[in-house]
Amino acid sequence: MRRRNFLKSSLAATAATMADKAISGSSLWQDQRPYNFNGTISREVLGNYLSRAICMENLLSRRGDFDDNLRMLGNLGAKYIARSLCLWGGEAWLLGNFARARQLVQQALAADTDRIFEACIFEIVTPQVEQLSVPDWAFIALGMPVEKRNFRYEAILYPPEKRTRSWGTTGGVPDVSQPETQLWFYFLAASYIDLGFEGIHWGQVEIMDHSDPHLDHYARIFGLARDYAKQHARRGMVLCNAHVPSGGLVRDRQLLLDFHAFPLRIKEVPDHPQESVLQVGYRDSIFLRSKGGRTYSGWKCAHLPYLVEFDNYGVSSHPGEAGQGEDWVWGYDEISWFANQSQEYRSQWLRYSWQWVKKTDPDGYLEMPGGRTETSPLNRRRWYSANRPSAAVPDGLDDEETIRAIWSSDR
Repeated sequence: MRRRNFLKSSLAATAATMADKAISGSSLWQDQRPYNFNGTISREVLGNYLSRAICMENLLSRRGDFDDNLRMLGNLGAKYIARSLCLWGGEAWLLGNFARARQLVQQALAADTDRIFEACIFEIVTPQVEQLSVPDWAFIALGMPVEKRNFRYEAILYPPEKRTRSWGTTGGVPDVSQPETQLWFYFLAASYIDLGFEGIHWGQVEIMDHSDPHLDHYARIFGLARDYAKQHARRGMVLCNAHVPSGGLVRDRQLLLDFHAFPLRIKEVPDHPQESVLQVGYRDSIFLRSKGGRTYSGWKCAHLPYLVEFDNYGVSSHPGEAGQGEDWVWGYDEISWFANQSQEYRSQWLRYSWQWVKKTDPDGYLEMPGGRTETSPLNRRRWYSANRPSAAVPDGLDDEETIRAIWSSDR
């Protein structure tokens, strides 16, 4: 196989340091940093969680082998489990997923009570939402008359003249200024909190706020979710984050989110086939752009901490080829490009990107890839898994020990 040289010099020192510090064996190494919070969270504790963040898409709806995924999380010492319930549309199956998650989240917490599991509220709604009844408590929380009815799909969308974006024939984009949308979002957020989730990813918030120029409606719905968490969350708080291409949601100098999130925005290196790098200012990357202000927890910052992740959004018509435009990386989305590299290069690239983010922006944290939807038509692979290969996970790509080495070197 062709030797990878492009990142060699920048990775050599980092790899050597990590190899010296990495802990051998498979037992869980002891993380002595604080993870305690109640009602609010300090900057230090938030940073500790973000430094141990990993994407485990739909872990709690049994995507992948649940037992082996828990084993891997323990081996890694993972603390913030992103996208662990990640439902894109499909509202007809929502209550069944709730029932499954209720059982699994308690099982997952039994192994480590410090863990935070994240659920998602995305920028999509489909006609299936009309199969769900609106609970009385949701009407009451929003100050609306109690009715016996189901959610109304059309009332969640933008008015027809403002529907500039949709998801084809499958659904539309919610308009956060609509009372029905706020009812739907509150129902989801409160339900997730009841299930034991302490983190919510609110998706692409900036395509849902075109009728909310002063962020009054987002401030209201986040406030209602936080009020509910005060009374019902395990530690009296829910951590809210979202993708923010503008750098963040700030209203009257108050940050509306607890931390920001965004794709990595990986840049191709055309003269080095399949190789890629990170760069400040490339496309709409968030590096050095996270907005600051006063947080819900009371502390102020010039730049709110943020996660960068390997995003998934499909594949171009020319997978594996450079110059496909938009946000394609050699014709793939970010996680699919990563999954299609050799194990050696994936290991190098994880070390490189973790170190690059840490040195470039002290407010940024790399969210490790654990399990995520992949789109690779050339080999027909549909799922990326970092797990070590085993009978339980025969298609695991064996990035687990690299992640463990990176984290165990960072104390």
